[in-house]
Amino acid sequence: MDGKIVFWLVFLPIAWLNCSSVTAQSVVPSDSGKPKKPDGRFLRWDKNKDNRLTREELPSAIRGNFDRVDTDQSGWISVDEHFSFLNRTPDESAGALANIKKWKNLAYVNQGHERQRLDLYLPQPQPSSTQLPLIIWVHGGGWKNGSKDRFAHLNPLLERGFAVASINYRLSHHATFPAQIHDCKAAVRFLRKNAQRFGLDPEKFGVWGSSAGGHLVALLGTSGEVSELEGDLGTVGVSSRVQAVCDWFGPTDFLKMNKQAGATGKINHDAPKSPESLLVGASIQDEPEKTRKVNPIEYVSSDDPPFLIMHGDQDRLVPFQHSQMLNDALKAAGVTTTLVLVKGAGHGLKNQRDRQQSIDFFTNQFLDQKKTNQ
Repeated sequence: MDGKIVFWLVFLPIAWLNCSSVTAQSVVPSDSGKPKKPDGRFLRWDKNKDNRLTREELPSAIRGNFDRVDTDQSGWISVDEHFSFLNRTPDESAGALANIKKWKNLAYVNQGHERQRLDLYLPQPQPSSTQLPLIIWVHGGGWKNGSKDRFAHLNPLLERGFAVASINYRLSHHATFPAQIHDCKAAVRFLRKNAQRFGLDPEKFGVWGSSAGGHLVALLGTSGEVSELEGDLGTVGVSSRVQAVCDWFGPTDFLKMNKQAGATGKINHDAPKSPESLLVGASIQDEPEKTRKVNPIEYVSSDDPPFLIMHGDQDRLVPFQHSQMLNDALKAAGVTTTLVLVKGAGHGLKNQRDRQQSIDFFTNQFLDQKKTNQ
């Protein structure tokens, strides 16, 4: 086995983060510092020499750990993520999840698909009378990869006083759209129906996702009470609305992706085998009406919840204009929204400040305002 591959089995702890509030639209620089140079192992695995590792490029022996290494669920592994895993020690990872109560693989659809499951985490100790605000993480991976099992922002949210759920949903090779949003909404309804059982506040549900997950959380935010996207899976008769959305670089208008990406784009989004076409079930330009139903921007209305939208201004997979368009549409509808363009960042937000801004957003929405602003 290649040297140090074994270290990719180590679970990453997440450090405590200091907090500051985010209150205005801004453009911020990436603060990842001087980029690390890939080592020989990384270079050998990086078949197309683009300084990122896909699942398929990894040796088969460690391919199953891809989601653990891809800490921001962007669908690829950066050099920094590679070194973060290699440099972790067993002592650093021990006890990272010691003070929580957790439920693994809860079925949100009885006798449903194997992907219709979620994990739920509650910080401890928790007073019996406390109803915790809940943040639901929706993973990325181009709607064809990804897993609930690796969520890089878990501990900081728990430390701040949130309950956290991480959900799986059917991927595009299992079913085409709207299966994915039906699953997400079914998970929200299940958690709201069981809020008392788990000590959750049913009026304080936030959602957070990146890339394909960013698309799905944006759609959760804009499609409240849209019957054709609701589905009838699992728990019914309960609202699937959410009260806050953090969208990290999710696509919002599929039909414009190629034009906006231009010559610098990494993939042909209009191709029959593109992630977007696989999700829709046809080449997106051949089915424009069907494709429009996938777009979060199509459903924007004045009763949508507050949004925080974050996007790297050098993203070559999902053009940053998608976040600008969604932010503009929300503003035009009178929805509270903040757009943060991260200068120099590509498809993936990999520094602590980006995560901190997102957690501050949820804190400002759901927790003690006075305490937050001290």
